[in-house]
Amino acid sequence: MTLTGRILVAMVAGILLGSGLNFLSSHGVLPTGLQSFIDNFLIGGLFDVVGRIFIASLKMLVVPLVFVSLICGASALGSNTRMGRIAIRTITLYLLTTAIAVSTALLVAVVAGPGEGVSVPGEAHFVTQEAPPLADVLVNMVPTNPIRAMADGSMLQVIVFALLLGFAITRSGEPGERIAAFFKDFEVIIMKIVAMLMVLAPYGVFALLSKLFSQLGVSAIVDLAKYFFTVVMVLLFHGLVVYSALTKALIGLPPSVVLYKMRSVWAFAFSTASSAATIPVTMRTVEKRLGVSASVAGFTVPLGATINMDGTAIMQGVATVFIAQVYGVDLSLAALATVVLTATLASVGTAAVPGVGLITLALVLEQAGLPVEGIALIIGVDRLLDMVRTAVNVTGDVTVSLIVAEFEGQVDKTVFGDWNADVMTPENIDTEGDPDRAHFLD
Repeated sequence: MTLTGRILVAMVAGILLGSGLNFLSSHGVLPTGLQSFIDNFLIGGLFDVVGRIFIASLKMLVVPLVFVSLICGASALGSNTRMGRIAIRTITLYLLTTAIAVSTALLVAVVAGPGEGVSVPGEAHFVTQEAPPLADVLVNMVPTNPIRAMADGSMLQVIVFALLLGFAITRSGEPGERIAAFFKDFEVIIMKIVAMLMVLAPYGVFALLSKLFSQLGVSAIVDLAKYFFTVVMVLLFHGLVVYSALTKALIGLPPSVVLYKMRSVWAFAFSTASSAATIPVTMRTVEKRLGVSASVAGFTVPLGATINMDGTAIMQGVATVFIAQVYGVDLSLAALATVVLTATLASVGTAAVPGVGLITLALVLEQAGLPVEGIALIIGVDRLLDMVRTAVNVTGDVTVSLIVAEFEGQVDKTVFGDWNADVMTPENIDTEGDPDRAHFLD
């Protein structure tokens, strides 16, 4: 069985086991001693430890992988003009897809009416964090201490420093060539660590989903079923239809190949609910399975994981209409336009802030004149929706990377057309051969 197959089996098994444990616990059918063992040693012990170690292992690789890949990419591109063109195209596409996402979400939500008939609970309360001013975000993109930026995981600062270092390498003659060779070798080693970690992925995925679904009851979804499924419907439409249409219309490549080769990325994004933690898998898939050059992927993927929030924008659009309907507020066309603009810009403006989804939603609600306390109504199902919208976010990262690379003539069509490119099974990991072609993910 390929690694993707093993991960999918682990996902299904974890969801089923967690849901079963939740059902048994909520109905009190288990003996007290057995219930205590499941809660303390299985869910709170084994599953919790394995899941957290798996997430920590993925996050461990994010900063070194992004840093090294960007340096290699910037030094390979060389020309400031070419790098500027790639940056403009990448950011423009990310903002365009985000605007499409929130506009679609608002349209569907207005038609579906997810908040109609939902009563306002008197105890609804939500304390939000204040979003930083745009000026501060721009200033904070430049690191005063690059080492601290890496330690804190401040990705925008890491990206800026890595790009500057890459440009400097191209202009440093023979010393620059030696340093560039070092970072290329370093990148190969980091990718090898990624390949080694992926072998253990099914166990991490199983533990994460078993714990999550053992704690989530179906009542949360039942109470907000219309809102939940409206968000999911728009997410699936955007992830499968909009991105496919853009790929076909802009570069003429078959979207079916992209969707087929993204299965492992979706599995990781869904399980971890973190675009940043999925960066190692996303980059490997973009480069080795879709044929995008490392110089382009090293820029577009980390930047997308930092500023591309199409899934979050969709949630914000539907949530805004939902809360407006619950509180009986009619949104004007001007208010809807404000939501589109605010959600699109907020995807960049608050990218470095923890809990960005709820912070940007609070910002959108304030701009639309809606009570921020309404966020408390949707928190119960937000964790599940976060998993789906993260999968949509990484789909956008991959799609934009492919489109920009094709514009630049940086797609290896032989690799792209090979349906089995870079397939990995637990038995065929190449630890002695060429690391650049080491078997990885199906």
